[in-house]
Amino acid sequence: MKLVRTLTAQNSINAIDLLSERVPELSKGRLKDAMSKGAVLQSGKPQKRLRRAQTTLQPGQQLMLHYDDDLLSRSCDAAILVSDQQKYSVWFKPAGMLSQGNEWGDHLSLLRAAEQHFAAKRQVFLLHRLDREASGLMLIAHTKAMAAAFSKLIAAQRIEKHYLVRVKGQLADSLLQQGELTMPLDNKACLTQFTLQRFDADLVQSWLDIKLISGRKHQIRRHFAAAGHPVMGDPQYGQHNKDSTGLALQAVRLAFNCPSSGKAVQFVLPSELQLIR
Repeated sequence: MKLVRTLTAQNSINAIDLLSERVPELSKGRLKDAMSKGAVLQSGKPQKRLRRAQTTLQPGQQLMLHYDDDLLSRSCDAAILVSDQQKYSVWFKPAGMLSQGNEWGDHLSLLRAAEQHFAAKRQVFLLHRLDREASGLMLIAHTKAMAAAFSKLIAAQRIEKHYLVRVKGQLADSLLQQGELTMPLDNKACLTQFTLQRFDADLVQSWLDIKLISGRKHQIRRHFAAAGHPVMGDPQYGQHNKDSTGLALQAVRLAFNCPSSGKAVQFVLPSELQLIR
């Protein structure tokens, strides 16, 4: 079942009672589950997710319910805290997890996982994104000042990002010597640098180390699909590159000058979490 409802309180009433009265298709149990998973938004500035069923609403206040039982029933592996730097943290986002939630909920998002890990005692600010199908390292800031500092680093392309991907086919020597793809995406210049890690002759697939210079949407996936070597397991780009193990794209290293200390730091995905060992 999938439905969208906007509900306005006519008098003082508990949130769960308003939802139960206006959405009779769903039991209170399902409605409470949807609330806990972030599928109910409360009007206001700013708009916020309403999770507490017994919250008292005043006349005129609105709730927005976006209910999709398929999405709400999904699960994925848990996020893993790789490094806690107090003002920011480094996480492993598993495949199948969103970077952040949307109006349909946030229970399968890294931002919510971090919020719950710190028991809501720290603010959480998303600094960059990683495709839902991909896995790997991500940064989360815990103060507005740190989020602003990282945003400046990202805008200046001063965070070095390395990815591990497995692509279809054997790359030609000329392409390997070139070591970069420069095709514009969305009418904007972009650059993907790469080196060969290993060629699997049995599968006729290549493992590549990718250094992402710019950050256009799906840049790695689109560049290699256009080059005739789509990322294995990519559900959107390329042909004859299905893979039951999922998208073979992983963020494995982040390097930058720490905004707090000013020192050069790097974070590498632990080997036990890497796609290739």
